[in-house]
Amino acid sequence: QVQLVESGGGLVEPGGSLRLSCAASGSISSIGDMNWYRQAPGQQRELVAGITRSDVTTYVRSVKGRFTISRDNAKNTVYLQMDGLKPEDTAVYYCWMDVTTMLSISYQYWGQGTQVTVSS
Repeated sequence: QVQLVESGGGLVEPGGSLRLSCAASGSISSIGDMNWYRQAPGQQRELVAGITRSDVTTYVRSVKGRFTISRDNAKNTVYLQMDGLKPEDTAVYYCWMDVTTMLSISYQYWGQGTQVTVSS
């Protein structure tokens, strides 16, 4: 059994910063890709940023230059540093990981979601 626990969301004024964290625990052998998604009310969930095990990163165009994804493989944790936040970044943010378990089986897991609200 593997669990992903997110933290770091909250309310911030436009132009402010937040750092999201997502830690995986359980029967983990290794973790491949790690992603952050977000879903605003009435909208589809979208991929915000992704990072491979070799630290290759991708970003949706709307956050490039403002958000930074990183990972700590020793801690099975992925981070999302969000700077220059805008009201349109308001959403529930979810982490996602491709986990290989101790039984050498690969599963994909989601975090529980954390609310990010950007408002004055």
